[in-house]
Amino acid sequence: MTEPEVSLRERVKEPPSAALVESYYRPAVARALAQVFDHEMWAHCAHALMLEHQGIVGREAVAALLGAVLDLAERGGDALAVDHRQEDLYSYVERAIVQRLGPDVGGRLHTGRSRNDLNATTWRMALRGALIEALRTLADLRATMLALAERHAAAVMPGYTHAQHAQPVTFGYWLLAAADVLARDHARLAGALARVDLCPLGAGALTTTAFPLDRALTAELLGFAAPLEIAYDAVSSRDDALEAVAAMAVLATFLSRLATDLYAWSTWEYGFVELADRHCAVSSIMPQKKNPVALEHIRAAAAAVQGALAAALGCARNTPFADVNDAVTAVNEPAMDAAARTRRILALLAEVLEGLTLRPGRMARAAAEGFGSATELADVIVRETGLSFRMAHNVVAAVVREAVEAGRSAETIRSADLDAAARALFGRGLGLREEAVAQALDPARNVAVRTVLGGPAPANMAAMGAARRRALEEDRAAVAAVAARVEAARARCLAEARAMAQSGRITSAQASS
Repeated sequence: MTEPEVSLRERVKEPPSAALVESYYRPAVARALAQVFDHEMWAHCAHALMLEHQGIVGREAVAALLGAVLDLAERGGDALAVDHRQEDLYSYVERAIVQRLGPDVGGRLHTGRSRNDLNATTWRMALRGALIEALRTLADLRATMLALAERHAAAVMPGYTHAQHAQPVTFGYWLLAAADVLARDHARLAGALARVDLCPLGAGALTTTAFPLDRALTAELLGFAAPLEIAYDAVSSRDDALEAVAAMAVLATFLSRLATDLYAWSTWEYGFVELADRHCAVSSIMPQKKNPVALEHIRAAAAAVQGALAAALGCARNTPFADVNDAVTAVNEPAMDAAARTRRILALLAEVLEGLTLRPGRMARAAAEGFGSATELADVIVRETGLSFRMAHNVVAAVVREAVEAGRSAETIRSADLDAAARALFGRGLGLREEAVAQALDPARNVAVRTVLGGPAPANMAAMGAARRRALEEDRAAVAAVAARVEAARARCLAEARAMAQSGRITSAQASS
C-alpha cells in the first residue's frame, strides 16, 4: 500500500516562488545547516525522549524516531535532500524522517511542538555556544593583558588626554586599566548568556499545548539553566539576542579604541611599539612599508559588530509582540555574525599584544621631554610653599608656556624659572630647592608617588594585578561551569537517545505498517 504523502505546506498549493527562495529560504536554510543543524538534532532527541517519558508517544515509535534522528545527525546536513521547495531546515528534516518511517510514526516527532518554539530553542543553543566561546576568548585576552601589565609595570610613558601629554603613566598601567574595562565587558556578556540560557521548547506556537509536556525535562536534557516560562514570551521575544549583540558592540567598540592607541604608538613619530611581522602587511610599491593591518582589521570588524547591533534592533523595531520572522528570526543572522567577529578580534588582539615589541627608552624620553609632570610640579609647590593650588597652577602654566615658546623641554625647567613666574604673577618668589624641582619633573617619580587607591605606583600595581587575576579565575570558572553543564547534558541526552533507539528499535517497514 502506498503511503499517503504529507507536507507542512498542505494549506497552500503552490511551492515557494523563485524570488522568495533566492531572497529568503535558500540563504536561511544554508545558514541553519551551518549553524544549528547539530543543535536541532539534539533538540529532536530531547523532545522525543520527553514524549516517551510522559507517555505521549509510545516507546517503539520513539525508538524509531530516535534512530532516524541519530542516523541523520551522523550523516550530517548534506544528507538532506534540499530542493528549495520547503521553507526551512525543519521542513527538510521532517520530510526525511517521514520518508524513512512513514507518516504515522515519522509524523509523531512534532507532537506538542511548533517550529516557533523549536527554532527559538535551537538558535538560543547556537548563540549560547557562541557566547561561551566569546567569553573564553575574552578571558584569554584579559589574562594576556594582566601578564603584560605586570611585566611592563615600570615602563614609563606619557599618559594622554585629548591626544596631548597629560601625566606620566606606565604601559602596564594602560594595560591594567584596559583589563578592567574588559572585566566589565565580561560581566555584560555573562549577563547576556544567563538570559540566553533559558529554554523555549514546549512553548508551542504561543500558548503551550494540552499534551502533558515536561518542559523542565527538555530544558535539562538540552543543558539550559531553566525553561523560559511564559510561552507567549518564549516565542515572541528575542531581547536575549539584542542584549548579547549590544554587549558585543560595546566590547568591540572598546577593542577599536585600544587598537587606535597601538596604531598611533606604532608610527615612526611615536615609536613606542612595533607590531610583529606576522601582524603586518607590506606595500607592493614602497619597500620600507610595514603596515599594521591587524589593528586596522580590528577597527573595521568593530564597525561591523556595531552594524550588527543596528541590524538586530532594526529587525525588531515596529514589529508586533508576537512570533514574526523579522523580530524573532531575522535577528539570528546579525547576532551570530557579531559573535563570530567579536571572538575573532579578541583572539587577534591577544596575539598582537603578545607579539608587541616595546621601545621603553623612547617612551621614557617622550615622557621626560613633554610636560606631563607639570601637575606634580604644581603639587610640590603647594606642599613646599603653602601656595594655593590655583596660584601654583598659574605659576607652572606660565613657565610651561615660556619653555614651549623657547623650544625647551620640561627637563630644562629650574627653580629660577618658577621664581620669575611667581614674581611676575604674585610679586614674590618661591625658593624651591633644585632637587625638589628635579624630582617633581621626573616621570618615574611621578608614577611612584601616585600611591592613592587606583594610582600607578608599583605597590598599587602589584596589589591590583593580583586581585584582578583572582577575579579572572572566578570568571573563568563560572563560564567553565556553564560549558560543563551544557556538555554533560548533551552527552546524557545522546546516550539516552542511543540506548532507547537500540532497545526499542523497530524497522521502517514495521513502523509504517
